[in-house]
Amino acid sequence: MTDTYMSIREMCDAYDVTPRTLRFYESKELLFPVRRGTHRLFTRRDRARLKLILRGKRFGLSLEDIRQLLDLYDPSSQNLTQMTRAYELGRERLVDMEQQRAELDEAIADLRDQLRWGEEMIESLKNPNAQAAE
Repeated sequence: MTDTYMSIREMCDAYDVTPRTLRFYESKELLFPVRRGTHRLFTRRDRARLKLILRGKRFGLSLEDIRQLLDLYDPSSQNLTQMTRAYELGRERLVDMEQQRAELDEAIADLRDQLRWGEEMIESLKNPNAQAAE
């Protein structure tokens, strides 16, 4: 296409998403491609919004949180409100993610203990005479 517009295929290739994903974000009014007949043409603004959507999803933000952040875009204020809210959401997600990691680390340690116990039990059942010899 041009520097100004990208086709749906170009968007998919550039951002590693499916056409269905782009149509979904469009249906949720997160992206607003220009329509030329049956073609969707994505603007630089759409590309910037898609980058933010994908980053937000990677961090575990809900689509509603992402929508609210996108709606706060206001270049006349140097996006202070948007940046402040993004920072707040980021801090909240970091706390949640660190808690999830701690819970996962605990579950992993517990599973390792259980596997060691299981391994010992299996060995003792395979070799019942080995314990008697000790």
